[in-house]
Amino acid sequence: MIKPGNNIAMKVPTFKWAETVSFYRDEVGLEQTHESKESVAFAFGDITLWIDCVPAQSQTDIWLELFTDSTNKALEQLGSPVRNELEEIKDGNGQWTSDPAGTVLLLRKE
Repeated sequence: MIKPGNNIAMKVPTFKWAETVSFYRDEVGLEQTHESKESVAFAFGDITLWIDCVPAQSQTDIWLELFTDSTNKALEQLGSPVRNELEEIKDGNGQWTSDPAGTVLLLRKE
């Protein structure tokens, strides 16, 4: 079983990061829930929208979190490649993959 997670990450190039954060905070009016040097989070309904500053990015990417009972079974069901080179999963709970269009997906146990 695969279902939506609690997080969406927007990976934004440095030159667009402050403007993007300002847009979602000031123009859209989302409630800011977290801030660090390179990441700001907003309440997006029941989901958290993370806007991350990524110096190596040349364009914005959207990364989605999906919950599953078994990451290995989910990878098999989706027929998706393992993409664990993308970013360290600090708690060890999950696997990175992507959809056919290249959207990054984090498969993890709830």
